[in-house]
Amino acid sequence: MKTDLVGISDQKEEARKEKEMHSTESLNSQGSLDSNREDGRATLILTLTLYNVRKIELSKAAKVFETFETEIHHFETRRAKKSKTSDGDLDVFVECEIHSADISILITSLKRVAEEVKTSREDKVPWFPRKIQDLDKCHHLITKYDPTLDQGHPGYADLEYKKRRAFFAELASNYRAGDPLPRIKYTEQETATWREVYRKLSSLYPTHACTQYLDAFQQLKKYCGYQEDNIPQLQDVSRFLKERTGFQLRPAAGLLSARDFLASLAFRVFQSTQYIRHFSSPMHSPEPDCCHELLGHVPMLADKEFAQFSQDIGLASLGSSEVEIEKLATLYWFTVEFGLCKEKGSIKAYGAGLLSSYGELMYALSNKPEYKLLDPEVTAVHPYQDQAFQPVYFIAESLEDAKAKLQNYAMNIKKPFSLHFDPFTSSIEVMNTSQEVKRSLYQIKEELKNLCLALENL
Repeated sequence: MKTDLVGISDQKEEARKEKEMHSTESLNSQGSLDSNREDGRATLILTLTLYNVRKIELSKAAKVFETFETEIHHFETRRAKKSKTSDGDLDVFVECEIHSADISILITSLKRVAEEVKTSREDKVPWFPRKIQDLDKCHHLITKYDPTLDQGHPGYADLEYKKRRAFFAELASNYRAGDPLPRIKYTEQETATWREVYRKLSSLYPTHACTQYLDAFQQLKKYCGYQEDNIPQLQDVSRFLKERTGFQLRPAAGLLSARDFLASLAFRVFQSTQYIRHFSSPMHSPEPDCCHELLGHVPMLADKEFAQFSQDIGLASLGSSEVEIEKLATLYWFTVEFGLCKEKGSIKAYGAGLLSSYGELMYALSNKPEYKLLDPEVTAVHPYQDQAFQPVYFIAESLEDAKAKLQNYAMNIKKPFSLHFDPFTSSIEVMNTSQEVKRSLYQIKEELKNLCLALENL
């Protein structure tokens, strides 16, 4: 370890000296920046690859950015596309701000500690999946509530629970698009936890859940084994959803990054956990688990209107900036997770976070919280609470109204292209040429022709 630290120090000093020698160099053809900045600083987007990664390699790269007084706006790692070893190779994406005169030497210094160092134009959009197989790359976890790291997690001190969670994490990480969904033999303790959650929540649904939820819940009991003594299998539930709305499930190891999770929705894929919350806290989970997914999300995804609403959020996220992703994630939070809607003069729940939490479902429909009408522009920037009940809930006039408002909001997200989802190939078409737009229009015309014939036959 001592040798590694010395190496970092030497490398940092070398970069510093080289910076002084080249302080007057101008940006070469590789760089991309906003040259109109009066303060001489530029925004730069970089990609690079680190092979056989240990902590030391990441530290070396970080020291280069530190040497040039770089302001990091976004730093992201993904498993390397071109891997030289079986494990430990990473592609790194960095969006940063740096003085224009330092860009050339920054790139030179990075090439000494990394490979495949490339820059791209500032206005180039972040990578996003184009086909359903690309979702295999959308698996980045937020470890905020990981039971092995979070001391406040109910399962933190339970070695058996953490071992069980590792089993589920391995299943999810090894899954690839097109594989059969793994079937789980749940333990008696896991089933007992499900039983308690299911029993208490299902007693509230008739009075607190929206009609769309209630209709789907009855179908799930009939076709997917929804009952208090049985935890439904993702394989059965996914088949059910696919037949009704085109949505399907894939296993997730835990809480995913907002960008990866929303991107999956664009393909009508819902990333679902398979593990269950710790038995010591059956009525509350600090992270998504199969109670949340199966009781909260799945029934609503069986409704065509809501399925379209969910996909629209996903499509809006593709290629969006980090700022827009944060807004869309907040909008998702206040609608898909904690949304309320009007129904025959009453207020009902359609959000999964409510429909999978006995305490918050009771609270949300009491006279304690504040209600506001859903307005995506306002909702997308409203602060939310992920540690306690929401102080404010947003109410939609109807699910159709929420979908229309979201579509209007998405149209105002600035991108240099438009997107079209092709349901036949489960792929995303980028429409930035007239030919691509014409091809999509042709498909729409064919569909309209069939609808017109159907109307004539009525």
